Amino acid sequence: MKLSYVFWSVLCLSLLFYSCQSRKGTVNGEAAIDLPEIMERGELVVLTANSSTSYFNYRGEPMGFQYELAQQFARSLGLKLKLKVVNNPSEMVRCLIRGEGDLVAYNLDITNAWKDSLIYCGEENITYQVIVQRRGKDALKDVTQLPGKEVYTTPGKYYDRLMNLNSELGGGINVHKVEADSVSEENLITWVAEGKIDYTVATNEIAKINRTYYPNLDIGLVISFDQRSSWAVRKTSPLLAEAADKWHKENINSSEFKASARRYFELNKRPTHGSILSVKDGKISHYDDLFKKYAKEIGWDWRMLASLAYTESNFDPNVISWAGARGLMQLMPATAHAMGIPAGKESDPEESIKAGVKYIARLQNIFSKVPDKGEQTKFVLAAYNAGVGHITDAMALAEKYGKNRYLWDHHVDHYILLKSNEDYYQDPVCKNGYFRGTETYNFVREVVERAEVYKKKIKG
Repeated sequence: MKLSYVFWSVLCLSLLFYSCQSRKGTVNGEAAIDLPEIMERGELVVLTANSSTSYFNYRGEPMGFQYELAQQFARSLGLKLKLKVVNNPSEMVRCLIRGEGDLVAYNLDITNAWKDSLIYCGEENITYQVIVQRRGKDALKDVTQLPGKEVYTTPGKYYDRLMNLNSELGGGINVHKVEADSVSEENLITWVAEGKIDYTVATNEIAKINRTYYPNLDIGLVISFDQRSSWAVRKTSPLLAEAADKWHKENINSSEFKASARRYFELNKRPTHGSILSVKDGKISHYDDLFKKYAKEIGWDWRMLASLAYTESNFDPNVISWAGARGLMQLMPATAHAMGIPAGKESDPEESIKAGVKYIARLQNIFSKVPDKGEQTKFVLAAYNAGVGHITDAMALAEKYGKNRYLWDHHVDHYILLKSNEDYYQDPVCKNGYFRGTETYNFVREVVERAEVYKKKIKG
């Protein structure tokens, strides 16, 4: 939605005063760049961080809730979006004040320490910590039930809150601080979902995203006070802050805003799989002939290609994933276009398989230095699921820490798991930031294992 005529009139009346200030370069030591200068350059520079809630790269395409909102806001102003990814909130604020960005699109904590330098703007979010546990009649309903329970958490704010809560309750909570740098909060949530541990702690936003992967999670037990957070600009950018406030107010109930929120916090990220045909009848799917036809082009056993398609789409040519991937082979829009699928044909089974095989051939070329063909297939499957960048990051990490960058099992697969841990995705050898590696780790195993089952039961 474009900003109103009245707002633009106010902006124009203010233009002379603010442009005069900005010509000085700084005001009280802060960069003086406001909406008029930004409009003139035609580009909004947004600062954010890699995370499951803000921004990440998925299958070669930028994604993330805060990224999408920033994109929508920039579009409403008629501006191009330029994204700058920084490591943490403190660095965001420093970059903002130095003029290296115009807007922080991230849930930045509203604190007194930053109020003198920032204008908080946009939607005010409320975050808090919750106990993550499995659903069921035995799920805890009140913090007074925590004494006697085993709660696992990472060091830092979660551990500190649990220890304070333990003190408030008079002791009894068995708090386990998991200090291994290879374990992140998302790993602990996965352990809860899989029944390896019973309880961990996360913010409500992280918990909501993880519940879209694990519907068996209960995230209703709040254990902390509310923390307010929002976007922010410099004190010298009041017009930009006003524009962000106006946009959020007018668009928070729009279909586009709601679709973004639903994509990240509600849609099931793991569609249920079920067999369409019985392998006992000698067929895997209705598309076996197509798999046989095109698998030859990449030197694959057709049953491996069928296993990949099943894992991606459950052999449903009309399925659309939470991220927008379509068709039997679940290609992202940009990839489908690049591989030659005609517009409107994304759900055509043959077009999808043909394009998927073309993409696999490209991945085989990228990973041609992997000497063993079986290993190369695992790298190709991983890149098909995650995007090439995250796999090359994991290879670089493997090499850095003394593993073989050309072996998947127990080498590179270990480091794709660590890509959700900031100690690893912020490592200088990583170029593609945060990634939820658990999904890719499981994906490769599932495709390979299912292909072996198909090979035993279905003739080649």
